[in-house]
Amino acid sequence: MKDLRRYLALKYIQYLVLSSSNAVSTLLGLLGSAYTMILLQSAKVSSKSTAVLISSLAQADILVFLSLACDVVSGSFGAGVSPSASALAQILLTANAHVSCVLLSCVAFEAYLITFLPLESRPLRTVRNARLISRVIWTLVAAECALFLMDDHLRASGSLGLLFQLSSVAAALLRSLSYVLGILLRIINVYIYYKIFFSMSPR
Repeated sequence: MKDLRRYLALKYIQYLVLSSSNAVSTLLGLLGSAYTMILLQSAKVSSKSTAVLISSLAQADILVFLSLACDVVSGSFGAGVSPSASALAQILLTANAHVSCVLLSCVAFEAYLITFLPLESRPLRTVRNARLISRVIWTLVAAECALFLMDDHLRASGSLGLLFQLSSVAAALLRSLSYVLGILLRIINVYIYYKIFFSMSPR
């Protein structure tokens, strides 16, 4: 559907084109996700693997809403809860960005399979596999955020033990890996849509 394609285009711009989010793109993303979640409940939208991935992508913006709620709590109750609430808000935004980027790449890869290997890839492009992929992505990102939260908590408590050192090294490595992976996903997405565009262009 055209509305879903527009939503995907908005998300690609928000997470894979813009260097950082801003108030306008965040608001548009939230509105687009809310509309998409309603749209996916319609009987007009068939239950396919792409719809499952897009639904999970739209649900990821719940994390943005929770992050905004943390900011409100931080501003309402003052400095007593400000550090922990601010850290949680930032981690929720990080989780949203990482989940969204990987899901967008999954949608792009599926579009590549549909375009170039439609028959061969059909056994892979199932609703069950799409749900499994979404769960794996959410689980990995949740583990990443748990590590970041633990590292922030240990830093705030002034801990200098072995656990702090291990979590600090692991968090630093994971942040570096996430940065490199983000660049690779941008390159791969550009390549995939470049190939699809020119394969569909008139000769």
